[in-house]
Amino acid sequence: MSYKFPNNFIWGAATSSYQIEGAATEDNRLPSVWDTFCTIPNRVVNGDTGEVACDHYHRYETDVKLMVELGIKHYRFSIAWPRIIPEGRGTVNEAGIDFYQRLVHCLLEHGITPHATLFHWDSPQALEDLYGSWQSRQMAQDYADYVTAVVSRLGDRITNWMTINEISCFTHMGYAVDETPVHAPGTQVNSKKAVWQTSHHALLAHGLGCQAIRAASPVACKVSLVDNFSVTVPISESPENIAATQKAFHTCGSNGGIIFPALTGAYSPALLEILGEDAPDIQAGDLEIIHQPLDSLGLNIYKGNYVRAADNQQGYEELDLPKGYPKMHMPWLNIVPESIYWGIRHVSETLGRKDLPVVITENGCAAQDEINDKGEVVDSDRILYLRQYLKSAHRALSEGYPLTGYFLWSLMDNFEWSWGYDRRFGIIYVDYKTQQRLPKASFNWYRECMSQNRVV
Repeated sequence: MSYKFPNNFIWGAATSSYQIEGAATEDNRLPSVWDTFCTIPNRVVNGDTGEVACDHYHRYETDVKLMVELGIKHYRFSIAWPRIIPEGRGTVNEAGIDFYQRLVHCLLEHGITPHATLFHWDSPQALEDLYGSWQSRQMAQDYADYVTAVVSRLGDRITNWMTINEISCFTHMGYAVDETPVHAPGTQVNSKKAVWQTSHHALLAHGLGCQAIRAASPVACKVSLVDNFSVTVPISESPENIAATQKAFHTCGSNGGIIFPALTGAYSPALLEILGEDAPDIQAGDLEIIHQPLDSLGLNIYKGNYVRAADNQQGYEELDLPKGYPKMHMPWLNIVPESIYWGIRHVSETLGRKDLPVVITENGCAAQDEINDKGEVVDSDRILYLRQYLKSAHRALSEGYPLTGYFLWSLMDNFEWSWGYDRRFGIIYVDYKTQQRLPKASFNWYRECMSQNRVV
């Protein structure tokens, strides 16, 4: 098999603002919750912060030249809310807008289409201080106002918008009961209900954000949501195991309370039954706001959960992985290439959205990258990982599922949240002391994939 992709297939790479920009206090930017979180002892490996990161704020022209060398025609990045409206609400900081104006101009000048994510976890600390950010419904409206400010100013040149990236990661991992959350804002709450309320407010923000984009954009544009739902994968593709996998999808991770309402207009009944009194308060009209028409769904897929049919009340069981199961350089990053295929298939079949095109907005892996004595990073393990996942993506296409694009995560090594700079996901190596960039072997491999429009 040649693993050839359609001629109009979108090939790209992705980053996010807090992970690469740095310039944390420049041009009127005020702290995000991640700036604050990084100052709390023992929350981030080695006490690392995003204060400098990859210094992309000052080096974006160099980075765009590397994109040109790579051969990508599409670049996904995020816009930092604390740069645009430093207090979270109120006055727009035109200096923040100017940075993204310059970046977008540079991308377009080099024939690269910008795909902008409006929120990738770095919410303004000012709103956390004011009303507890995602614990409040007000956050959704303030987010929509921020969206209007961005889109009205940049929408003449950015026509691909993504509302929010991975709701579960800044809600269910940012708030917790009886344990310290691993992500910002790192807030302990009194009940599971309070945690689910934060993700409900984020869904409201997505819905209001969709409306704000379409109202503010001066030209026709495309709107999507980016989610990292938990992918259930049949241990073998018997009809019984496939049915069990689809049933398990409802209650795996936070699926039933995030991707279900976003794409179907209702929380999964199976999840609501499990949650009982811990289910979020849903006001009249909320689900209509949340369930907005989308031009595509962005999926961030790294791993999956094996499932099989079982003779129990649920009718399925999620399987633990053996101790020796292969993984990349993260404790959670098990290699499950089928997860891309099943993630795409779940959108069409389990969620009943055959009409909705899917874009893989993130896929990649951390590897133990080292510079050899020839001054190279030969990350053949990353190539192995990416090759298998892209073959799985191709399977989805070959079976008729509406996959339209793939963005590799990440363009460059960066601040990896609570892991700081201890883990590297990039296809470009970054020396954080010197800010030198060094394309890895995977960079050249991915360039060849795009050049030949197939998995090589």
